[in-house]
Amino acid sequence: MAIRYETNGDTLIIHLDNKFDFDSVEEFRDTYKGTTPKAVTVNFANTSYMDSSGLGMLLNMHRTLGDATTITLANCQPAVKRILAISRFENFFSVT
Repeated sequence: MAIRYETNGDTLIIHLDNKFDFDSVEEFRDTYKGTTPKAVTVNFANTSYMDSSGLGMLLNMHRTLGDATTITLANCQPAVKRILAISRFENFFSVT
């Protein structure tokens, strides 16, 4: 998996690849570890598969960064959006 990230001011933008699963754990964590962004956008535009590990990684990021950071899950494909809705992630994140 190739996770790319960039910063735009106080916003961290994380671009995911096709799969967001257990194989992505370390690479995903490294994108925000030791940072204090005011906002994070996780771009799911190219992601068609996410498993429970992906859900766990998002929750861990939320817990690590705290409530002072706004997290948006953007450009979610229908399959990913369905998983997020079933898991009620709109309670923790902005999902688009």
